[in-house]
Amino acid sequence: MNAIKKLGMLVLLMAVPAMAIASGAGVHLDTAPVNLKDQASLQRGAKLFTSRCLACHSASYMRYNRLTDIGMSEEQIKKELEMPEDVKIGSTMQAAMDSNSAKLAYGVAPPDLSVIARSRSPDWLYTYMRSFYVDISKTSGWNNTVFPSVGMPFVLADLQGEQALESEQHEGHDIKKLILKTPGSMQPAEYDAAVGDLTNYLVFMSEPSKLVRQQIGWIVLAFLSVLLMLVYALKKEIWKDIH
Repeated sequence: MNAIKKLGMLVLLMAVPAMAIASGAGVHLDTAPVNLKDQASLQRGAKLFTSRCLACHSASYMRYNRLTDIGMSEEQIKKELEMPEDVKIGSTMQAAMDSNSAKLAYGVAPPDLSVIARSRSPDWLYTYMRSFYVDISKTSGWNNTVFPSVGMPFVLADLQGEQALESEQHEGHDIKKLILKTPGSMQPAEYDAAVGDLTNYLVFMSEPSKLVRQQIGWIVLAFLSVLLMLVYALKKEIWKDIH
């Protein structure tokens, strides 16, 4: 019996770190405005992604020509996303900086963002990109409340501006709050909308065929429903004389 109790205690202790990770250390995540049917939003997000994120991050499972699924022509893709001349429309999205150079610059190779929305969640990404603040103790000069001590510099700083993390006393508790100290080129609402577009695109990129898959799913369910009614009617016809 003592051995069983000890084994149970060991299992509980092993589960504690996992529960702590799952809890996300109590970080509040804002709801991302995801709408995969909003092609204008997806196109704006794609432009922001290729102009800001693709310098360091790759999306090696995403091809440029898949952007035709969000209403962009091949000519638009080449022109509006400023594709290099040596990159073909069917190529995957590769970072401008190679991984070794990025690792030397930031201490770690930037992750591939192909499925980041599925591994992190849209709400996490939306909150993360709005939670950078100035921290001179860090090499990059930036920190993040959602991802503390992140090695990534804030590439959208010129749009949002510079935030500071300040403490406020509320009912005897020390509450930390982000305060915009130096405005960027966008108003706060405009920046939130831009980040919403970028998050929307990252969700699309994580599964470009999601809407098609869902549409096919509804068609299959409708077919099975009709088939069920036909089979039931056939069953009644076959068994009516027996009963």
